[in-house]
Amino acid sequence: MHIVFVSETWPPQVNGVALTVKSLAQGMAARGHRVAVVRPGAEAQDGDIDLLHARGVPLPRYPGLKVGMPQGSELRRRWSERRPDAVYIATEGLLGISAMRAANVLRIPVITGFHTRFHDYAAHYGVGLLAPFVRSRLLQFHRRAQMTLVPTRALVDELSQAGIRHVRKLRRGVDIELFSPTRRDRSLRESWGACDEAPVFLCVGRIAAEKGLGLALQAYRALQSRVPATRMVMVGDGPQRAALAAAYPDVLFVGTRLGEDLAAHYASADVFLFPSVTETFGNVVLEAMASGLPLVAFDRAAAGEHVANGISGLVIPESDTRGFITSAYELGMDGDTRRMLGTNARIVAQHCAPETVIAEFEKLLRAMVLEHDHDPVGAAA
Repeated sequence: MHIVFVSETWPPQVNGVALTVKSLAQGMAARGHRVAVVRPGAEAQDGDIDLLHARGVPLPRYPGLKVGMPQGSELRRRWSERRPDAVYIATEGLLGISAMRAANVLRIPVITGFHTRFHDYAAHYGVGLLAPFVRSRLLQFHRRAQMTLVPTRALVDELSQAGIRHVRKLRRGVDIELFSPTRRDRSLRESWGACDEAPVFLCVGRIAAEKGLGLALQAYRALQSRVPATRMVMVGDGPQRAALAAAYPDVLFVGTRLGEDLAAHYASADVFLFPSVTETFGNVVLEAMASGLPLVAFDRAAAGEHVANGISGLVIPESDTRGFITSAYELGMDGDTRRMLGTNARIVAQHCAPETVIAEFEKLLRAMVLEHDHDPVGAAA
């Protein structure tokens, strides 16, 4: 098959959408399919993947990211000359909207990924009144696709009830060779000032308002009041980093980490805190679990899908912020429970091999293309 991915974001940018799309694209290329990616940036080659240019402008407050501009006429020209079998659209911005229109006009089947709950972000950026409008636009966009992929059963139900047809669950994978308890590094812990007896809390991801990191920091302070040697490590960058670093000078803000360095940070911590309630999934949850870390998270997204409460982690009802802090405190105080939960979390993650996810994605794509070939007019309606 010839598959074109359309995304506002692509590595070296570090976020869940970029990494998920690249994993799918690489996986399909490895299985012998012709793969191209349209994203803001210059024409390039990434292994067997053609990276195609789309115009972009810098995103305010995120200088490393660009917003893709409409490319409708250019995409229609490209796809008329070299027609793809399917288009996967990962982001719902201007670039994605123009790609949807171009594919619909040419009757090319479209599969979308519901990666980001932008309507849930609105309240964190002072535009909460716009949330219903943003949600309506997101749903309208995905209704125009022949299939929408989501990572959890809860999202399948939510979007199906909102009138989006052909919603399918596609699991997320995690590299269990890279993310592993064997990467625990004593020297790294020493650089954090961590001793064997006291726990290290860890957060990984964008340091931004929608991530709820203030709650994780409250949990850290609660345990620190009882165990002063407790450490808190924040991996990542974002618009709130400077303010939080100033407010919490004893917290270690270590910036963005990649590859084996990131894996070592996971494995060298003791408890993973994930306080966000705005995620569609949260790849970092699987990375932490694969690293043998027990976690504290709300009962939604990746944690709701993969964590059995009290067995492979602690999951808290979404509105129970006090329960989140209490659970983090209790887990920080109980080394035996941490080790048991971490061992079980690793076992769960071992069932999330990327190869299985790619095979499922390929199967879904083939089924969509076959259905479209049998009824091209109806599929493009």
